[in-house]
Amino acid sequence: MTNGNVPNQKSIAEVLNGFKEELKEFAATRLQMLRNEFSEKAGAWKAGIPSLVIGVLLLLVSFFLFTGGLVAVIALAFEGNSWAFAAAFFIVFALYAVGGGAIAAYGYRKIKSVGVAPERTMRVLKQDGVWLQTEARTRV
Repeated sequence: MTNGNVPNQKSIAEVLNGFKEELKEFAATRLQMLRNEFSEKAGAWKAGIPSLVIGVLLLLVSFFLFTGGLVAVIALAFEGNSWAFAAAFFIVFALYAVGGGAIAAYGYRKIKSVGVAPERTMRVLKQDGVWLQTEARTRV
């Protein structure tokens, strides 16, 4: 039988060409999804970074002023001792080291649990892989 006698049958070249076009469209769609997701994240970063930098600088200045005041108050408790300010600085250092270590460990755990990979795109690609396997089985 020739190809012209059966109305709904395609040649292998036509099937492969159709598959190639579908694959191109599939890849382009997924690439656009990835670009959009990264673009959204980059937009949020661009909007937030200037405010974050200014806020951090102001917090840093206020931190130094608070530390100076805290050291002076603790040194007053050791009034008359020649090591009053040294002891006050070590006490404040210990408080900050314990608090900072605990907060940094918490932040590290939070960042590690979230990750930076584009989750939506990866999830869709996994679903597409399952779909492609199913399609390949049904077409064979």
